[in-house]
This record gives sequence, structure tokens and C-alpha cells, in this order.
Amino acid sequence: MVSILSSFESRLMQLENSIIPVHKQTENLQRLQDNVDKTLSCLDHVISYYHVAKDTEKIIKEGPAGRLEEYLNCMARIQKAVEYFQDNNPDSPELNRVKLLFEKGKESLESEFRNLLTRNSKAVPPVVILDLVAGDDEIETVDEVSLEHLPENILQDLICISMWLVEFGRNLDFMNVYYQIRSNQLDRSIKGLKEHFRKNSSSSGVLYSPAIQNKRKDTPSKKAIKRPGTIRKAQKLLKQYSQHGLDGKKGVSNLTPSEGKEDMLDSEIDSYIHSISAFIKLAQSEYQLLMEIIPEHHQKRTFDSLIQEALDGLMVEGESIVSTARRAIMRHDYSAVLTIFPILKHLKQTKQEFDQVLQGTAAGTKNKLPVLITSMEMTGAKALEEFADSIKNDPDKEYNMPKDGTVHELTSNAILFLQQLLDFQETASAMLASQVLGDTYNIPLDPRETGSSTSNYNSEFSKRLLSNYICKILGNLQLNLHSKAKVYEDAALGAVFLLNNFNYILKSLEKSELIQLVAVTQKLPDKTYKGHIAEQLQIYQRSWLKVTTPITESNMPTFQPGTKLKDKERQAIKDRFKAFNDGLEELCKIQKSWAIPDKEQRNKIRRAQKENVTGAYRVFWQRYSNVPFTKNTEKYIKYRVEQVEEMIEKLFDTSA
Repeated sequence: MVSILSSFESRLMQLENSIIPVHKQTENLQRLQDNVDKTLSCLDHVISYYHVAKDTEKIIKEGPAGRLEEYLNCMARIQKAVEYFQDNNPDSPELNRVKLLFEKGKESLESEFRNLLTRNSKAVPPVVILDLVAGDDEIETVDEVSLEHLPENILQDLICISMWLVEFGRNLDFMNVYYQIRSNQLDRSIKGLKEHFRKNSSSSGVLYSPAIQNKRKDTPSKKAIKRPGTIRKAQKLLKQYSQHGLDGKKGVSNLTPSEGKEDMLDSEIDSYIHSISAFIKLAQSEYQLLMEIIPEHHQKRTFDSLIQEALDGLMVEGESIVSTARRAIMRHDYSAVLTIFPILKHLKQTKQEFDQVLQGTAAGTKNKLPVLITSMEMTGAKALEEFADSIKNDPDKEYNMPKDGTVHELTSNAILFLQQLLDFQETASAMLASQVLGDTYNIPLDPRETGSSTSNYNSEFSKRLLSNYICKILGNLQLNLHSKAKVYEDAALGAVFLLNNFNYILKSLEKSELIQLVAVTQKLPDKTYKGHIAEQLQIYQRSWLKVTTPITESNMPTFQPGTKLKDKERQAIKDRFKAFNDGLEELCKIQKSWAIPDKEQRNKIRRAQKENVTGAYRVFWQRYSNVPFTKNTEKYIKYRVEQVEEMIEKLFDTSA
């Protein structure tokens, strides 16, 4: 047994000694096999880099149009090849080849970005812009008007290219391409809107898109979008008061341009105001688009560059309007300031939106609108002050005075100008406040002096400031009218002139809110003007003393009824009748050509004269018409009482 076991152990040892070397050799062979496989795999991988240029060159040359995903995959392969050769074989000619291919591919992507953006960036149609601007004011329940600047598939391609260029292309030039193309599109959109206004300046309204038109038919809407108060309103007011008999002048005030120029001016104002609103809406939409395409930390700078051209165009146009107004003011044509009022009002109303749109842009960009607003306010303030001075210093030229004593052009100009301020009270007050006119008018600057809260102080102060300005205009106008009345040689005509002008002022104040503004500073302004009118009426009535004085009781000759008249008495009666007849004929002939356009005032004066003149004449006629003071009765008793009334009824009537 021991021998067997020993033999078995010996054989096992021999087997082990023979197997172990074989196992180790096999293990070494296996390791060598693995190494060979890995080497072959690495070799295949390395060799693949040498084939990248050949495999991708055709696609890169053809460009990414229509196959962007495939193109970007090729660019990824090329980029990995460049990295491999740079790390492992920087002297390899293959490195230069793949580098050139990569640069060409990057250029093609940049070119594709430009082409996609250029082909699909189109100016927004004017009717769409107008719907976009009007949507906030007119449409309540319909969907919000939105813009689709680019088709969705194009937008996604642009986003992909942008991300690749930022991450792998290490080139930000495409952002300059983006802002240049989109800036041009924004500028063309606003210019197209202006052209739309120019072509449709004679139309009754602006055109909107069919979609919005159809929605409006079935949808309750807010009030129609208001057009700015313009010179057209002043002309309509002038016509309105003419029809009511408040103004009998011929010709047109120099505050109201001819109809063609008026329409053109209205169109320019509307165009500029809508362009401002359009810029805000379009810029907001452009920023939303930009945020999807441009990396976040480049968005503000790119947007700042994008809006510059359109914004500068608006600011230049605004400054041109200001310059035109300044030149007009230098010529003493103050109608130009009326163009500033609606524009300035709109700029201040939209300033908050403007600031939000420009948030994050450069300081120079943000300051452009405030600079324009300040320029307009200063120009407007200068116009307001110079207009007040012009009312005060308007020369008393005889040839410029209405021969019939009707309302002077200066009066209608002043009233029409003031009526324009009603629609722009805050704007006008801001203009006046910009010149520190509070000190000039002695308006308390401490809110405690007004007895109102601080929140109410600004509006109260503005109202008082504007009220003082209006009272200053009216005061200057009153002084000038008194001076002009002295030009008339006939004091009665001067009185009629003042009566007409004061009556025109009073009626104009009462027909508008001006009377309330005047009352802030001046108590009972209507009573004051009625007093002026009554005073001039008394002066006018004195002109009839030459008619009524000869036939008054104190000037009548005394004689005993039934007794024969003495020659002296007969002559006295003849002289009284002759004086009355001559005076009546002279005044009726002269005053028939005078004008009192206000029908109510005209009838009131006629009634008063009938009472005064025919009352005295009736007594005189009844007493002496049957007295035998002459054989030629028709020579002296020319008029019956009824005829005198008819003659007075024809006063101030050139057609009689």
C-alpha cells in the first residue's frame, strides 16, 4: 500500500511538473492573442482617422443645406480627427488636410446660417403691425396678435448651427451676421409702415388684416383707437364756431394750414406715433426670437446692435420734427408746436414700455428717448412762451383790422391754440414746468400750501400752472384788443369790435373745458367777460345819442295846443325831425356793414336799440306828426315808427 501511494504521488508530481509549464505557456499565448486583437482594434481606429477626410470631403463640399444633422455628424468626425493628429502626430500631412476641411465646414455652416436667415427674414406687413399695435387697445377677447418671424424648421436649424458655432466653432462672427440681417428687417418693417401711411394719407382710416377685421365683427371691443389731437381739430373747431355765428371773418387762421398740407401733416404725425409703437412691439418680438438663437451672455449686446438702425431712424425723425418746429417758431408760426404735443404725449405714455424693451442695453441707447423728450419739451416751452409774447405784442396794423368790426384773427388764433391744450394738459404742463414757470406765476411749490395730499399735489400743481398760462394769454389778448380798437376812427365800431371779440372768447370758453381751467385762477371768468361785453355795449349805444338826443323831451319846443306856431317853433320842430332823419339814415347806412356774427348778441343789440330809439321817436312822432309845422310834411316826417324798427332790424346785415 505504501509503495502504491508513493508511486501515485510520484506520478502526480510528474504530471504537475509537465502541466504547469503548458498552462503558463497557454496563458502567455492567450495574452499575446489579446494584445494582438487590441493592437488591431487600435490600428483600425487610427486608420479610420486617415479615412475621415476622404469619407466626409464630398458632404462638406456640398454644404449643409437640407441635411444639417448629417453635416454636423461629419463635422464631429473631422473635429475628432483634428484632435487625434494634434495629440499623436502633429507633423502628419493628414492634420493639415482635416484642419482645412474643418475650417471649410465651419465656413459653410456660417454661410448656411446667413442664407437661412436672409431667405426667411421678411419685413412685417404694415397691416399686421397695425393689428399688433392696435391689439392692446381694441381687442379684449380675441387671441393675442403674435408674430412668427421664422418657420419652425428654419428656427431649429438656426439654433443648432448657433449652438455648434459657439461650442465647437469658437467664432462669434455669426452674431454680427444675425444682428445685421435682423436689424435690416426691423428697419424695413418700420419704413414699410411709414410708406403705408404715406399712400393712405387721404383715406378715412388705416387698413387692418382680414383676420382682425373678422374678429372685430363678432367681438365686443374697446373704444376705437384714438387719433392724436392735431391741427385738423383746430380747423374743425374754427368751422364749427363759424357755423354757430361766433366768427364772421373771411379767410383762414394762420394756425390752420390748407387742406392738402393738413392731411399731409396729420399723416406724418400718425405715421411717427404708430412707428414708435411699432418699434416697441417689433423690438419685443425680436428679443424673444434672439433669446432662442443667441447664447444668453451675448443676447443684450447683440440686441443693442440689432435695434440701433431703427431706433436711430426714429430719433433722427423726431429731431427733424423738433428742428422744423424751431424754424417755424423763429418765423412766429406757432402751429408747428401742435405737431409736438401729440407726439410728446405718446412718447411719455410709452416711455415705460420703451425702458423695458431697452433694459440691459448700453447707456447711450437708453438715453436716446429721454434726450428727444427733453428736446421736445424745451422746444414746446419756448413756443408756449413766445406765443404768449406774440399775443401781447401783435402790432396794431390798420390794414390788418377787420373793417366790419368782427372777430380778429389774433383772437381766433389764441383761442384755437388754447383749445389744443385741453387734449394735452399734462404735456403742456410739463413743458411749462420745464422752464420753472411756477416761480414766474407765483404758484406755491410746497404741497402743504395747497392743502392737499402729496399724491394729489402734482396734478393740482399742473392744473394751476396751465390755468395761469391760459389766463396770461387771455390777459395779453385783452390788452392787445383794447389797443387795436383804438385804430378805428369811429369809437362805436371799436366798441363793436371789442364786443365781438369778448363775446367770441366767452362763448369759446363756455363751449370747452377752458372755462374750468380759467376758473382755477380767476374767479367767475364768465361774469368778468359779460361785464366787458356790457361795457362795450354801452359805448356803442352812445353812438345813437345823435339820433335820440334831438327828440328827447328836454329838447322839444313848448307851445300851447291849438295856437298858431311861431316861426321859431316851427323851425325848431323841423330841425328836430331833420336831425333825427339824418342821424338815423347815416347810422343805418354805416352800421349795416358792421358785423355781429353771434345771432343771440345781434338780436339783443337790435332789441335794445329798438327800445331806446323807437321809444323816444314814438313819443316825439305822436306829439308832432299832426302839428302843422310845415306844408312839406313828407320832407320831415319821412319815417313811421314801424319803418324805424325795420331799419334798425337791418343793422349788421350786409345783405339787407
